[in-house]
Amino acid sequence: MRMRRGGAFLLMLLAGCGSPLERPLESAPPAPQIPHPDRAQPAPAAPVRILALGDSYTIGESVAESERWPVQLAAQLREAGIMTETPEIIARTGWTTDELNAGIDRARPQGPYEIVTLLIGVNNQFRGRSEAEFRTQFRALLARAIEFSRGHEASRVLVLSIPDWGAMPFGARYDPAKVSREIDRFNAIKKEETDQAGARWIEITALSREVRSKPELGANDGLHPSGAQYTAWVERALPAAREALAGTPTGASK
Repeated sequence: MRMRRGGAFLLMLLAGCGSPLERPLESAPPAPQIPHPDRAQPAPAAPVRILALGDSYTIGESVAESERWPVQLAAQLREAGIMTETPEIIARTGWTTDELNAGIDRARPQGPYEIVTLLIGVNNQFRGRSEAEFRTQFRALLARAIEFSRGHEASRVLVLSIPDWGAMPFGARYDPAKVSREIDRFNAIKKEETDQAGARWIEITALSREVRSKPELGANDGLHPSGAQYTAWVERALPAAREALAGTPTGASK
């Protein structure tokens, strides 16, 4: 009798607890969501492509490759969290507008590019080429730059003003005041054509003239900018580059 009562009590206790299969699993983790193989997954963002067109200022004469201004621009975009490829550079020391055009023909760059930069004209001025010829050839180059940009959008093209080489020690051999006046006239043509096309104008000429009081802004050759000056150019160009990537129309932030 004593064993029967103990057995009955144990059965009642188990019945009160219920079967483990009947209890709710409140602390069980949710089942993992496995993507359906036929369901399209979002593609990762493609890295930004940059095409830099120009002359010695773009190829970075007398500075390390990492100090070239297009390379510094790409590095700054990466620091901002924007995946950016190493820029494709089509440039050579001494090139004029027509020589850059021929260089583009040989290189055959394959667009589209999210950003295209264009800096040319100093050698047109240095060689005494006419302003009328420069306008015609620069306009054609700007049109090509726009064609290389994604969507053929002029707002993706960054045009840099011509630096004033007359401010450099090399310029003292010539007439620095005359050089400055001619550089200003060539830049006026560039800005007018840039504004008409709807591209982005980046003014860096005044920065190049600061070398008179800041020798560290000049390279050791006495003619070209130093990496420090190129960094200052990038500080001017970076906001425009980010606006171009964001699709902000030219003039929207002015």
